Amino acid sequence: MSDAWVAAEPRTGRTPAVDRGAGSGPGPRSGPDPEEERPTRRARPLVADSWRRSVRARVSPDGAARVELDDDELAAYREDHPLAGAMPVIRELMGAYATDGEHLLAVCDAAGRMLWVEGHPGTLRAAGRMNFVAGARWSEAAAGTNAPGTALAVDRPVQVVSSEHFRRPVRAWTCAAAPVHDPRSGRVLGAVDITGGEGLAHPHSLGFVQAVARAAESQLALLGPAPEPGRLRLSALGRDEAVLSVGGRRLRLSRRHSEILVVLAHRPEGVGGDELLTLLYEDESVTPVTLRAELSRLRALVGPDVLRSRPYRLAGGVDADFATVDRRLASGAVAAAAGDYAGPLLPASAAPGVVRLRERLAGRLRAALVDRGDPGLLADWAYSTWGEDDVVVWRALCGAVPANRLPPVRARLDSLEAELSAGATGLQRTGPHTRA
Repeated sequence: MSDAWVAAEPRTGRTPAVDRGAGSGPGPRSGPDPEEERPTRRARPLVADSWRRSVRARVSPDGAARVELDDDELAAYREDHPLAGAMPVIRELMGAYATDGEHLLAVCDAAGRMLWVEGHPGTLRAAGRMNFVAGARWSEAAAGTNAPGTALAVDRPVQVVSSEHFRRPVRAWTCAAAPVHDPRSGRVLGAVDITGGEGLAHPHSLGFVQAVARAAESQLALLGPAPEPGRLRLSALGRDEAVLSVGGRRLRLSRRHSEILVVLAHRPEGVGGDELLTLLYEDESVTPVTLRAELSRLRALVGPDVLRSRPYRLAGGVDADFATVDRRLASGAVAAAAGDYAGPLLPASAAPGVVRLRERLAGRLRAALVDRGDPGLLADWAYSTWGEDDVVVWRALCGAVPANRLPPVRARLDSLEAELSAGATGLQRTGPHTRA
């Protein structure tokens, strides 16, 4: 597909067109029927990729976001959410700007559920007509291309202007969003967003929301406990390249160094050279000299006091995000484990030791979610990038959601089962994680 605007829409096969109707503010526009229009420019690569993902996720171009949390559920959930501590700063920086400019400020969690939507009263009413409200899910897999959902999908600031939205009812709006990370682990906590009319279609909007996200992270760093001296923090879930916090430094590691540290964090007692070689390399022809060279480069990066040898091991304690999820599962804290699970462990890695850890952790969490049968937790998995094709979880979700929320879940499950029946990608669809 060379142009996102000519992606075939689900079920119809029609070509999405750019909505170029007149109007300066958010809300319905007048003008020609979008179905009869043809785009006159190519889409930005970021938008083109997002539209492709939206098509693969079977997002309806004419659908509406689902409200998944009622008032009581929402109040309890956001009270305990880490981003609650950053809301005073976010409101201070964005509140007046949103109200005076007839915009909205919005904050969502890592699954794309809106926790706070605030701003100009008239704009709030207009946004409510498309379910841009607290409690609704606006992840890309559920609502198509939109700034907060796409920012979470690509883990970077994103601006989506009017007709770049995948869903037609949203094309009268412009939004800019930036992900907010845990300042210590690097885990994505959610996103902060500014939404309104065409007045936001300016590069300054993207820079503004990015600055607000950084300010929120700084506030969370001040609120959080001081890190234990000498203790390492390793973040490898949902990342192809792990992040290591050591001695006040935050290092982004190469893929091979990421694999080494994941294996060593899992084996605090240490690993001998021959065994480490088999855990890291599929190719049996790789020599110990190659491994020693990688370890030497890693030691130069993290310091000799961090990486020890004979056997190879990490000195001091290591707080690894995947180990935290494992411990929570072992204690029965399924909701906490699901909240800490930011995605598959080093998803691009083919290192045998990492693959085993990745599949074991994903399988345990997935089984725990199915056994628990909580519709919110199951939906978080099903609408994630790693769970969108997981038939087992979609079946469990279909049996767990209330009747008024069943139709879109049933439709997605029917679509996946039809692919299975046709033999399209049957082997991959039943696994806990599938990389495209």
